[in-house]
Formats: sequence, structure tokens, C-alpha cells
Amino acid sequence: MSSGPGAASVPAPDPHDSPPTSDTRPRKSSMFSSLKVRNYRLFFMGQVVSNIGTWMQRIAQDWLVLSLTGSSAAVGITTALQFLPMLLFGLYGGVLVDRLRKRPTLLVTQSAMALTALALAVAVITGHVQVWHVYVAAFAVGLATVVDNPARQSFVSELVGPKQLQNAVSLNSANFQSARLVGPAVAGILITGVGTGYAFLFNGLSFIAPLTGLLLMRTRELHVVERAPRGKGQLREGVRYVTGRPELIWPIVLVGFVGTFAFNFPVYLSAFADDVFHAGAGAYSMFNTLMAVGSVAGALLAARRGTARLRLLIAAALVFGALEIVAATTPTLWMFALLMVPLGLFGMTVNVTTNTSIQMSTDPAMRGRVMALYMMVFLGGSPVGAPIVGWITDTYGARVGLAAGGAVAAVAAAVIGLVLARVGNLRLSVGWHRGHPRVRFVPREHQEELAPAA
Repeated sequence: MSSGPGAASVPAPDPHDSPPTSDTRPRKSSMFSSLKVRNYRLFFMGQVVSNIGTWMQRIAQDWLVLSLTGSSAAVGITTALQFLPMLLFGLYGGVLVDRLRKRPTLLVTQSAMALTALALAVAVITGHVQVWHVYVAAFAVGLATVVDNPARQSFVSELVGPKQLQNAVSLNSANFQSARLVGPAVAGILITGVGTGYAFLFNGLSFIAPLTGLLLMRTRELHVVERAPRGKGQLREGVRYVTGRPELIWPIVLVGFVGTFAFNFPVYLSAFADDVFHAGAGAYSMFNTLMAVGSVAGALLAARRGTARLRLLIAAALVFGALEIVAATTPTLWMFALLMVPLGLFGMTVNVTTNTSIQMSTDPAMRGRVMALYMMVFLGGSPVGAPIVGWITDTYGARVGLAAGGAVAAVAAAVIGLVLARVGNLRLSVGWHRGHPRVRFVPREHQEELAPAA
């Protein structure tokens, strides 16, 4: 990758068919092609171990707070505190990431999160933990995440270059969700067997793997992007860059609604396991594991796709919201559990499609700020949404809370889909294709040409 500010970017995509194929990216590739790159392989392997620990801590943290307080709202507050720094400082983190070298930055942020997990493990294992300790630890992790998230997201392009970016982003998501298959199950065993403290301990030690991988990388093989110099107005510049591009701003708005209201699964699933089905930590771990099965499938399917079209994003968000509404009405634990698989698949499709289309549509010199804004909206919405859905869940029940979150996602997808269609000068076309009904958006001129034949 050239170090010039715009050398590795691709042409701005059409609002509905983003981003178009260019010489820098093949339409189709092997599902695991980016693993041929040594630096990315080290990064990927380190993240496998660390992600297992991360999922273990997520499950243990939620269950610890619920055990200490008996309140879904308290779980929501913990989630809010963890993502509040992203909401407050996310854009500043993006500015820093565009100025700093990504590899040394990640060494610092990953070390900080490891120390936080180890400190919480000591508090729990020694029996001195109080709920405010968990709140402080969650907030500390959130502060590290402000820089760590955009740095990791933008570092992927430096590891593999533009040709493999689509595949690498998808494999990162598959990596994270594959760990979700192991982490919750192990966490459930540890929680019921020896207590939550050992899940925090494992997570703290798991950071040894990504830190080792970062240290072993060959810096000469990185596709280094020119860093942004210090200067005034860089934050405003990043915001203007995003708001002036429909292919960036509208997907970010959509994932803002989805992330704020529909992705609050720590609140929803813990409440269903404890209050609706009265099944305990084992059921909570099972729900997360089954959702991970669907998420891995969604990420691997994305790795095989050569494009990340916004119409796929809109459709996936609509289905995701509808599935949450259906899940909220299921009468039995096993029906609810089985719905976690398609929920994970379509949720991951929303996540990967948004991430990939945004990265491929962004100038490399702006990628830190753009990804920080994306992560700020997607993850930073939790401080707003988690207490709200936690209150709804406590007041009206878990079923109402989950259905409300799904309704928000579905309505947001429908409205933003119509907005993008208008921006792209598209109209809805309903017809038949090879004996089957077909609904799609087509250019207005094309539809007018077909009208007499209809």
C-alpha cells in the first residue's frame, strides 16, 4: 500500500451498491486467503486466545452484577459504563489513532485491559468485590477501548493491504464470534464450579497471546499509511468527511439505532435466563453460544462475498429486528434458544457489512477517525440504550424489552432504506423473475423504460 493519503482508497460507491469492485479488490476470494499473510496470521492467532477470555469476562461480569444486585438495570448500568467513554471520547480516540503508529498503540491498550482484568480477578477471588468495583473496571476497560477499537480496526488494512481487506475484516468477526462458542461455555463451567473470579483471571492472562503476536510481527512487511500530522480542526474534518458521504453516514446512523436498542443482549438474555425461564447461568451461556454459532456462519459467509452492498445491510437489519420480535413471543426455552442462531447470523451480517463497506469507502488517512465515529455510534450508543432497555425489562418484562429493541431496528432499517433509495434515485420494482416474485430497487429511468412492457 502506498503511503500517500489517498493511494489505497477506492472510488466512492453508489449509495445502494457500495462499494464497487476495483483493481484493488477481487470480487471473490478464498474464505481464508488473508491468513496467508504472516503478520495477519500472528494477529489472528493472538486474537483467538484473547477473544475467548473477553467472552468469558463478559459473561462473568454480567452474571456477577446480577448476583450482587438482582437487577437487570444494574447490568445495563455496567454495560453503559463500559461504553460511555466511547460515546464521550470516541472521536478524540480516532484523531489519536490517525496520528500514532498502530502497533505500539495496541501494545499499550492491550496491556491496560489485561491489568484491569487481573485487578478485578483479585478482588473477586479474595471475596472483597463490591458492585462499584465492577463499575470502575468496566469504565477503565471502556477508556482503553476508546483508542484500542479504532486502532485494531484500522490496523487490519496495514496488515493485509487493500486486496485482502474485505476478507480480513470478515475473518476478524468470525474469530471474535468463534471465541463466543468457547468463552461462554467455559465461563458457565467456571461460574458454577469455582466462581466468577477465575473467568476474570483467564481473561487477564489471555492478553499474553496478542501482545506476543504484536511483538513478533515484521514491521517491514506492514502496509504503512501516512500518519496525520498534528493540527487544528482534525476532529471537525473527520465529521465533515463522513456527513458529506451518504455511503458512510447512513450506515452509521442505522447501526446507531441497532446498537443502541437491539444489541443489548447482556440485558435481554440474562433477564430471559433468570426471570422468564428460571434456568440460571447455564441457560445464559447456552443462549450466547447458540447466537455465536449463527454469528460465525454469518461472518464466514461474508468472507466469501466479494462485495458489501448497502441493500444487503438494510435487508439484514430488517430481518434481525423481526427475529427479535418473534423471539420475544416464544413460549418455551428451547424455541427461544434455537432462534439465537438466525439472530446471530443476521446480526453479524449487519455488523460485517457495515464495517467492510465503511472501510472500503474511506481514505486511508481518515480511517482512524471514520472508524472511531462508527465504533462510537455502534458501541457508544449502549450508555444511552442499556439503562433504557434495562428499565423497560425490569418494569414491563423481558419479552417487552426484547420486542421493543427489535421494533426499533426494523423501523430504522425501513426508513433508512427509503432514504438511501431516494438519494440513489431508485424506485421499488415488484415483478416476476423465472417464475418467482422479485422485489428490488432499480434506477427510476430503468423502471420507466420497463413500465410500457408491464
